[in-house]
Amino acid sequence: MKLASFRFNGRDRLGFASGDGLIDLEDAARAMGRPALPVADMIELIESGDAGLRLVREASAFALQNPAAVARINAADVQWHPPVRRPSKILGIALNNTASDERKISAPEHPMFFMKPASSLVGHRGEIIVHGYYGSVHPEPELAVVIGKECRAVKAENAYDVVYGYSIFNDMTGNAMRAEDRVHYYALYPRKDDPTEVERVEQHLSYAARYKGSDTFGPMGPWLVTKDEIPDPHALEVRCWHKDELIAEDSTAYYKYPVPQAIEFITRFHSLWPGDVISMGTAFRPGSAKRSLHTADVTRFGGPLRVEITGLGTLENPVRRIDP
Repeated sequence: MKLASFRFNGRDRLGFASGDGLIDLEDAARAMGRPALPVADMIELIESGDAGLRLVREASAFALQNPAAVARINAADVQWHPPVRRPSKILGIALNNTASDERKISAPEHPMFFMKPASSLVGHRGEIIVHGYYGSVHPEPELAVVIGKECRAVKAENAYDVVYGYSIFNDMTGNAMRAEDRVHYYALYPRKDDPTEVERVEQHLSYAARYKGSDTFGPMGPWLVTKDEIPDPHALEVRCWHKDELIAEDSTAYYKYPVPQAIEFITRFHSLWPGDVISMGTAFRPGSAKRSLHTADVTRFGGPLRVEITGLGTLENPVRRIDP
């Protein structure tokens, strides 16, 4: 199923794809004789598990068989929300494309990840807003994994049991802010030979809160596609365009750490809740593109940006620059 969160005629709605349009799940449930929709938003639908999916499938079948009973909404007429509007966590896997390996001077032998706030999310066709003082900002097209149940310490072989579905994520990244927040300093650690004393260790670091988590730095959508429609999340083509120029053509086959390994590692440290999002890492191999996505500075050149992933649709966002 292709699920969506959207606003239409002044009301926020939960729905599903029907042909080239959308069906409001509440409208379909009412037409089926169910007086009240048992879920209020996407997270509640995810939390309802198999019962929620049965309801959506029944509603979809009913709408197909009774087209006059349920109004189909034109997709061009809605305001798209991110499929999951307020996940408790958005986790991004860093440098997870094998093409990144040659750029690594040193790196751990495990997945690295960071967090983005829910306030960074924006839906399909929503504006990516950049301020002139941000400096350079570029897109990073990625596969998003949406978690289906609360979990902790998940083994890789069981990881798909906690996956609800998949979406498209554009992990907007402010390179200039990353550079501004870079620190070269001496960290303090307990001495290995005498833990009652401290020693200074030279390190480089940069905190991700600004350059990864600013408002609208998390375009997501348009759909949340349930996992039964994506049998292998590591066999999907990923493409990204800037102003209709192809800037990335890649595949999820090139993840250094696939979905199960990413979930296993993350859940060693964090509980995952229904609706949480894991963005699996940038698809940036140029393929047939003539230039790298790292040159698509939207602060300087504007937008729009478009990301397409096999089976998940197309996520497109305009860019608006605000100057002081």
